[in-house]
Amino acid sequence: MTDKRHFQSPELGAINVAPRKVRPMHADEHWGSQPWYEAPREDPEVPEVYTYTDAMSYDPGGEVAFHSSATAKTWRLQVYRDGLEPEMVHEVDALDGVFAPTPPDAYRNGCNWPVTHRWRLPSDLRSGFYRVISSCERANGGRFVQHHFFVVRPLERTRRAKILMILPTGTWTAYNDFGGANHYFGVEGPGRDEPSPVLSLERPWTRGMVWLPAGAPRICADPAPEMGDAPRYPMKEWAFANGFGQYYAAAGWAQYDRHFVLWAEKEGYALDMITQTDLHYLPELLDGYPCVTIIGHDEYWTWEMREAIERYVESGGRLARFGANFLWQIRLEEDGKRQVCHKFKAIHKDPIAGTGRTHLMTSAWEDRNVRWPGASTVGVNGAHGLYASWGGFAPNGQKGFTVYRPEHWAFAGTGLHYADIFGDKQHIFAYEVDGLDYTFRNGLPFPVPADGQPETIEILAMAPAVLAEDEPQGEGFRYYVRSSDHEGLVECLTGEITPEGLARYKYGSGMMVHMTRGKGEVLTAATCEWVMGLKRGDPFTQRITRNILDRFTSSTPAVPREKRA
Repeated sequence: MTDKRHFQSPELGAINVAPRKVRPMHADEHWGSQPWYEAPREDPEVPEVYTYTDAMSYDPGGEVAFHSSATAKTWRLQVYRDGLEPEMVHEVDALDGVFAPTPPDAYRNGCNWPVTHRWRLPSDLRSGFYRVISSCERANGGRFVQHHFFVVRPLERTRRAKILMILPTGTWTAYNDFGGANHYFGVEGPGRDEPSPVLSLERPWTRGMVWLPAGAPRICADPAPEMGDAPRYPMKEWAFANGFGQYYAAAGWAQYDRHFVLWAEKEGYALDMITQTDLHYLPELLDGYPCVTIIGHDEYWTWEMREAIERYVESGGRLARFGANFLWQIRLEEDGKRQVCHKFKAIHKDPIAGTGRTHLMTSAWEDRNVRWPGASTVGVNGAHGLYASWGGFAPNGQKGFTVYRPEHWAFAGTGLHYADIFGDKQHIFAYEVDGLDYTFRNGLPFPVPADGQPETIEILAMAPAVLAEDEPQGEGFRYYVRSSDHEGLVECLTGEITPEGLARYKYGSGMMVHMTRGKGEVLTAATCEWVMGLKRGDPFTQRITRNILDRFTSSTPAVPREKRA
């Protein structure tokens, strides 16, 4: 049935902890090597239900196929458009539970569960983020709840906004560990202890990426540690104790994008939405929008996605990027149902390395074999950041931006001055940030010129960041990322790990930058946690965001290409 109405989320009642599979962690290992991941219990005595859809996005009027596996006898399916005023659009009670096993390589090749329900979307359905809730009752009075999502794309007849929001689903996929692995850790390889370079989209999302309860810890150190404290990673501790995904705090709708949507809708900004997969295969969706925006943790892009955005900006479009960590090239296969990223091992493992397609190798954009600097597209890159305000990454460091060019239009009406800091109390400068190699002249920062880096980049505000955790020794000290990213990045950038290379990239920055490109322009506030300035009511972050969106939506839209019906 279809019933559009205000929706009260079912999570307000008791929820059972999600299942997970774990192997013991040995004393000489660090947290990142622990393959703890979500997977169904598959116990007929424990009612559960998991669901995924046959695609990540649809046109209005398209059919959604729901694939499920359940040990519950019956279960309930609900779909609602998420946002400031959630709206129920589809609900089915008492679906028959059909059990299907989860393959051991589901993370790579998909779950291959049967279709348990189909729904034809209304032809006038609004573009947006649609949360899928599968739930079943438990004998103890609680219930099991699982979350999935799909996106409804805008068509010319259903378009309602001047802002097109691109969800960074390449990054979401990279962190999704459902079934045993993601791009960071897992049960791949002969020792079943390696991440997977290939990830399937035909599986559910790990718990926490689509929905989170209020108060779930963020990655930023809060409160800041006292002198001599051992490093803490509260998001890991909370996730393990409460049955959420190991990387719930690193990526996903619940942690980043949703906060922006709630603020924007409250402020009166209408948003249409697409996924990065749509950007890859349907770049014409950008046409006619004066402003495109990207939020939060924005780490993984294909070559085609970058080409689409650069063409859009050059023809007059405006990109407002309130996010960070522009670092990895990915490839999409099987019409977007598989994502490939070999990362630091690409030169040795990626099958296209050493061929005529080496530029598409799934490594860092600054890799000596790829050589397409991230700054070309977004004005900054992840190689000159990267981490700030957590773990061993300057946990007592600055958690806001220092202003260097207060006369820029982005700061109009804020009253900010040179050397003022904004967003510090709200911790907007945190987790991962993007920057550039820079120098100071007469008290002002300037980008150091580099091949492929636009000359129009202007640094508006910035703060320090680091690429490796500083590791003071102490009883009970255990570090998480350590120097693995530092060494791997230096090797792919320079071809070897040397003291000189490590020193060159160890320290960096996060930057708010503005640049023009062709007829258009880009403004990047290069920190994952910018959204916290909006959610937590920082007047400076909010005013700056309004300045950017108002300017960008009042400009002339990009020149349209062929229209879609």
